[in-house]
Amino acid sequence: MKEFVRTEIEATVKTFLRLQINDAMLEEIARVGKACGIAINQRKKIMLIGNGGSAADAQHIAAEFVSRLTTDRVPLPALALTTDTSILTAVANDYGYEKVFARQVEGLGREGDVLIGISTSGRSPNVLAALKAAKQHRIVTVVLTGESGDAMAKLCDYAVRVPSNRTQNIQEVHIMIGHTICAIAEKKFKFEKTGEKGK
Repeated sequence: MKEFVRTEIEATVKTFLRLQINDAMLEEIARVGKACGIAINQRKKIMLIGNGGSAADAQHIAAEFVSRLTTDRVPLPALALTTDTSILTAVANDYGYEKVFARQVEGLGREGDVLIGISTSGRSPNVLAALKAAKQHRIVTVVLTGESGDAMAKLCDYAVRVPSNRTQNIQEVHIMIGHTICAIAEKKFKFEKTGEKGK
């Protein structure tokens, strides 16, 4: 079993290393972070969506924005659209599960907000529907996906495709990407309490 554990660690490390040498994806991550910082400076918000483990990732990343990541600063406006069971079950019951995020985007989203969709496969119907709704409302669209997420990536303003088709490794990298995006947004945000501006 020790060798199994070693193999699992090696698979994770290889995925991170493949991303590390992919300059195009590194630049895209930087662009997403800057876009989030710009939106927040314009008093817009970050919305995050996903299913299963990606729902947990959406909540995790939203928490970093609202609480803090690396800097003691004012809370930044972010929310995961995965947490309100009354909304999720009402929309699923009345309109179908495919609409559970799109309906919220239409009701809560405003032009200039950022929607981050997290889908390891790039094929989640409810994430796809929400991204399409966001485009119609002039909301900035981002997808975090894996190697097979080409179709969803083409729909979005920004797309970060982790170079793997292995769900658990994609999810591990997605959390790192989420942390990095938040860290960049913190640097780009004008700290209202102190007047300090991120570089």
